[in-house]
Amino acid sequence: MPASAPHSSTTLSDRHFLWWRAVVCACATLLLTLPAAAQSGTSIRLRLADGFDFPVGKPDAEGFYKARGYWPNGHLGEDWNGNGGGDSDLRAPIYAMGRGVVIFSQNIGDGWGNCILVRHIFREADGKIAMVDSLYAHLHERKANLHDLVEKGQIVGTMGGNNGMYPVHLHFEVRKNLQIGMNRSSFARDSSNYYSPTAFINARRVLPSSMQKYAVPVNNFAPYGRALADTNSDGARASSVDIPSFRGGSDTSKDDPNQDDDFWSRLKAKMRAGQTTDATEEKR
Repeated sequence: MPASAPHSSTTLSDRHFLWWRAVVCACATLLLTLPAAAQSGTSIRLRLADGFDFPVGKPDAEGFYKARGYWPNGHLGEDWNGNGGGDSDLRAPIYAMGRGVVIFSQNIGDGWGNCILVRHIFREADGKIAMVDSLYAHLHERKANLHDLVEKGQIVGTMGGNNGMYPVHLHFEVRKNLQIGMNRSSFARDSSNYYSPTAFINARRVLPSSMQKYAVPVNNFAPYGRALADTNSDGARASSVDIPSFRGGSDTSKDDPNQDDDFWSRLKAKMRAGQTTDATEEKR
C-alpha cells in the first residue's frame, strides 16, 4: 500500500491543475463573449472609419434609386428603392455605410419596424474628429446585434416594408446629433441635427484612418418613447472625443407628440398613391 501513495499524490495534483485550468479557460471565454459595452461601460473603443459608401448596391448604389430625397422640416432621410420596381427589392441586402458600432437593433413597430443604428467616428478634412449615426429602417430582417462592431459594406439587414405597412424600401438617415436615437420628435427637424445622406457620403468617400482606437459613447440617448432625463444614463461623453452639443429642438414642450405619427400616416398614403419626390442631390 505505501508504494501506491506517490501515485495517489500525483493524481490529486493533476486533478487540481486540470480544475484550475478549466476555471481559467472558462473565465477567459466569458470575457471574450461579453458584449464590448459590458466590458467598457458606456463607451466602446473603435478605429476611425476609412470612408463611407451607399447602403444599397454597394459601393455606389448600383441597381437602386432614390424615390424620396432629404429636405429639412420634411423628409429627414432618403428612401431607396430597387430599379426593378414594386416589391422586387424585398430582402435585398442593406450595408453599413462605414466602420462603426451598432448602438440600436430592435423592432419597435409603429412607423419604424426593424431598425439598426450604427455610430461612426471619423476624421474630417480639417483634421477634426467627428461622429455621426446612420439609421437603417423598415428592415425585413436585422443582421446585426447591439454593440456589434461592423465594417463598411457589411450586411446589417435586409430591405423590407415594415411588415407590409409600406411598399418595400430602405429609409436611411445620417444624424449629426448623437442624442436623437429613436426619438425624432424631441429634436429640430433640420440640418442642425441631420445631414443629407448622399451629400455626406459623396464628400467623404475616402478618409484617413489608422490603427488607433477612440472611445465612442454607446448609451447617450433615451430609449424609444422616453426622455433622456428619465433613464439612468448620464449621457456620458467619450473621454478622448468631445460630442458637440446641439442648440434648438431640445425643448420637447414645443413639439407635437403626435407629429411622428402624422408624418408616417402621410408617408404611407403618398407611397401607396405612387407620389414620390425626386432627390435633392444626384447619387454620384
